[in-house]
Amino acid sequence: QVQLVESGGGLVQAGGSLRLSCVFSGRTFSMYAMGWFRQAPGKEREIVAAISRNGASTYYADSVKGRFYISRDNAKNTVYLRMNSLEVEDTAVYSCAADRRISSPPSYVPSAYDYWGQGTQVTVSS
Repeated sequence: QVQLVESGGGLVQAGGSLRLSCVFSGRTFSMYAMGWFRQAPGKEREIVAAISRNGASTYYADSVKGRFYISRDNAKNTVYLRMNSLEVEDTAVYSCAADRRISSPPSYVPSAYDYWGQGTQVTVSS
């Protein structure tokens, strides 16, 4: 059974930075593409970034390109999301997800992902 546990969320002022982490357990991490999604109140879940199994391919939503960076450490079973220049509009619950398909570039579609974490709240104040 795959388990995903996110951490690193919190309250930050606009312009600040945060790094989210997601620890994967229960299966072989390197066999899964990983994604970060977010959901703000009253809005649908949306892709933030995704990374292929070996980290060679990434995908970013237009709204975060140049500000957010996804990476993974397969030795530590962990995927990261570095968020810089945070904006109030980035406020949301951020969740990581795992996709067991062979997909490169990684999928940006939520339904492609098989396992989800509980999420971590990111709040950006003005």
